[in-house]
Amino acid sequence: MPTTGYRDALNDALERLDDLGYERGGGADLANHGPMGAETLATLGHGDEVAGWVERYRTAMPHHDVPAPRFALDPDDETSWRPALGDFSRAGDWERLFHRELTDAAWRDVLVRWWPRLLPGLLAGLTHGLIRTAHAVRSLAAADEPTPHQLTELSRGLAYWAARFAHLPGEVRMSGHHDLAGAIAALPRTPFPGERGRAEAARRLARPDGLAGWPHALDSLAPARTQWLLSEMTTEFAGVYLGHPEVFPIPLVHGVTAPAAVRLVLPHLPEPLHEPTLAALWHVHAALLLAFTGDRAGEATAAAEAAETELPPFGELAARAVAHGDEHVLKFTEACAREHALRPDPRYGAAVLAAQERITPMGRD
Repeated sequence: MPTTGYRDALNDALERLDDLGYERGGGADLANHGPMGAETLATLGHGDEVAGWVERYRTAMPHHDVPAPRFALDPDDETSWRPALGDFSRAGDWERLFHRELTDAAWRDVLVRWWPRLLPGLLAGLTHGLIRTAHAVRSLAAADEPTPHQLTELSRGLAYWAARFAHLPGEVRMSGHHDLAGAIAALPRTPFPGERGRAEAARRLARPDGLAGWPHALDSLAPARTQWLLSEMTTEFAGVYLGHPEVFPIPLVHGVTAPAAVRLVLPHLPEPLHEPTLAALWHVHAALLLAFTGDRAGEATAAAEAAETELPPFGELAARAVAHGDEHVLKFTEACAREHALRPDPRYGAAVLAAQERITPMGRD
C-alpha cells in the first residue's frame, strides 16, 4: 500500500519540476510531460513512485529553460492578447497573465473565461495545451485548498495552450448525418507519397485543408449527447490506434487522451460550452486522421480483433505502465482505464497493450 498520497506526491513533483520549461530539446520541440506524467502516476495510486519517476524523466531528455516574460498582456484588452496567440516567444508573457488572473479570481472563473478564447486553437502542441490544463484541473478539483504549485501548473497549462495556439482551417458544424464511426469511415485518406515520413505528416497537419475530404469532414458529424459522444470518441480512436501499427506510435494516442482530458474539465464549464468543445475535438480528430493515416488499414476490424484478444485486467495494465515508465504510455493507460470504467469496450485494453509494446520504455534507446 502506498504511503505517499495523491496531494503530497503531486505537490512534491511540481516543486521538483518547477524549473523545467514548456518543451524538451533533443532535436524536436516536444511538450514537457513531467507534470502530466507525475499527476497520472499519483492518480493511478502509485504516489511512492512519483519522486523517482520525476528524477528519471528530468534526465531522459534536456528541456528548454523557463521562458522569461517580456511584455505585459492585458486580459481585458483583446487587441493586447489576441495577437499573441500562437506566438511561442510570448509564452512567458502568457504565464504571467494567467498567474495574475489566478491570483485575482477563483480558478474555475479563470477557466470559464479563457476556455472559449483558447478552444479554436485546441490542436496546440498536438493537444498538449488542453491535456496539461486538464491534469491541472483534476488536481485542483481534488483539493480543499489549492496550493501555489497547483495554481502555477494551471497557469502553465493555459499558457502553453495560448502560446502554441494552432487554428485549424474551416468551421465544424455539428449538423451532419453520421455518427462518429460513420464520420471516420467516410473520411477519405490520401496515401503517403513514397516512404511514410514524419515531415510529410507534419506538413499535412499544418494544412489539412489541402487534402481530399476536409470540407466534407467538417460537416459530417451529427449532434449527440455530450457524454455519449466523448465515449464514442475515445472508443473509436482506441480502435484507430489499434488499426494503424504502421504509424509512428505516439501521435494517434492523442485521439483518445484529448477527449478523455475534456471529460475531466467539462464538469467545471457551463453547458453552452459543451457542444463547441465537441466540435473542436472533431476538428482535431479529422486533422489527425488525415495527417497521420494514408488509408483505413485495420480500423474496420479493430473492434472484432480486440474482442478476440485475451487481455490482462486494467490493474495489471496499469502496473505494466508504471514499470514501462514512458509518459505517453502512463497517460494513455490511465485515460483508457477511466473511459473503460464508464463504458466497457475491449478496444481500450487492446490499445493500451499495443501502446506498451510499440512505444519504447523510458530510459531505453
